[in-house]
Amino acid sequence: MTARSIRNLLIVLGDQLDPGAALFRNLDPEGVEIFMAEVREESTHVFSSKTRIAFFLSAMRHFAEGIRQRGFRITYIRLDDPLNTGTLEGELARYLDRVSPDRVLVTAPGEHRVLMVLRKLAAERDLALEIVPDEHFLTRVSDFRQHASGRRQLRLEYWYREVRSRFGILMEDGRPLGDRWNFDQDNRKSFGKRGPPSLVSPRAFPPDGLTREVLNLVEHQFKDHPGSLEAFDWPVTPEDARLALHDFVQCRLPVFGAFQDAMWLGEPWLFHARISAAMNLKLLSVREVVEACENAFRDGQVPLSSAEGFIRQIVGWREYVRGVYWTSMPGYLDQNGLGHAHALPEVYWTGNSELSCLREAVSQTLKLGYAHHIQRLMVLGLHALLVGVRPFEVHRWFLAVFIDAVEWVEAPNVMGMSQYADSGRMASKPYVASGRYIQKMSNYCAHCRFDPGSALGEKACPITTLYWEFLSRHRDLLKENPRMSLSLTHLERFDADTLAQIHQKADIYRSSISL
Repeated sequence: MTARSIRNLLIVLGDQLDPGAALFRNLDPEGVEIFMAEVREESTHVFSSKTRIAFFLSAMRHFAEGIRQRGFRITYIRLDDPLNTGTLEGELARYLDRVSPDRVLVTAPGEHRVLMVLRKLAAERDLALEIVPDEHFLTRVSDFRQHASGRRQLRLEYWYREVRSRFGILMEDGRPLGDRWNFDQDNRKSFGKRGPPSLVSPRAFPPDGLTREVLNLVEHQFKDHPGSLEAFDWPVTPEDARLALHDFVQCRLPVFGAFQDAMWLGEPWLFHARISAAMNLKLLSVREVVEACENAFRDGQVPLSSAEGFIRQIVGWREYVRGVYWTSMPGYLDQNGLGHAHALPEVYWTGNSELSCLREAVSQTLKLGYAHHIQRLMVLGLHALLVGVRPFEVHRWFLAVFIDAVEWVEAPNVMGMSQYADSGRMASKPYVASGRYIQKMSNYCAHCRFDPGSALGEKACPITTLYWEFLSRHRDLLKENPRMSLSLTHLERFDADTLAQIHQKADIYRSSISL
């Protein structure tokens, strides 16, 4: 059968759901056909949580419905289509057997694996594949590559200042507002014993009919996958994502800065935004998020420390990790600078732990598909790092369970910042701490049988034991890092016999949680 001819084939991936994207610009709908596919592989190449699967599928279906209403012709392959091959490559190949496009366009993918699939198919079929820049970032990968050229080590701070200066964000007469580039010293407070000040629950987005259809599908098709859909109430359209942004700016951003690193038992949201998933699927643009935060500051609604603290995450970390990812692939995921070799413990799939902090963070993640950045870095990631889990396994778990996880942002945060697998390319030191840090920043330890100040004894905190064992085990490597000198100085107070006991106790803990 002769393939049907079309002028422009637009491939829209599941994390590119902006109907105003450059991909659609200056194109007559009459000459365009859009291809989208729900494929099982995207939920099984890592054992994705039900929450993450449902979020992607619901957002994709809402996007497809909206694009149809604008007059675009779209081929949309559903997950339960009986002919669905289960892979993007298979579905796109099956589709290309029926059509013959003059030109194939796709927004730059957020995952190296997907980019390779698209290039392979295009090469096999002699198709001209045009990669359209993703305008949901302020900068391009080429900008970061130029920034990184000649630098032995990459550091967020220099990139952050460059981006803010270039785009005039929180700037005046070429200087940062407040004459400070960051307010980190003001933005790392704990709640103390009294707990968080008055909390306003984030705006909820109850599932509509289309989302309920997806939830039922996921429960049926992925019944053995982790997580729960009972509390699903995420914004899955650009309109709802903007409402979520407005709710954050009005109700939580004013105190976000001071308490962005704090944790509290039973309070998953605290003063955080709940918009990262929407941003990563391109339901919200960086520009509108930054503009909303900066306007709130200039209107006197938000202190500079809070506006800067949040903007730093958006135009600093978010742009930075994307640059690290695309200038380090494809080998970035294979790195293991500390030589860690343990399997990911079962606790990461069950939440069953005597450690209050780990139990809370894992259980919350499995229930909601969400944990805030300090729970991820200084509880979930810290525990895996101290245990010595293979970094690639930690990466796969983070990519699987979090609703906002796409590889370009998740991989550098885990492999580089959390697990130090890249030997310091991204972060200046391993992010390690004893149980004392968790005690300071939360009330988790008050509900735990372990003593965060003890490395040995019946009540010794496993985090603290593992912390000192980590420093001892990697002493020769860490002594070359000036930012670790104080920690290594404190290690010297332990004699050889005490260190031997700490190593033994750490090994006992590893054995107790091993698969």
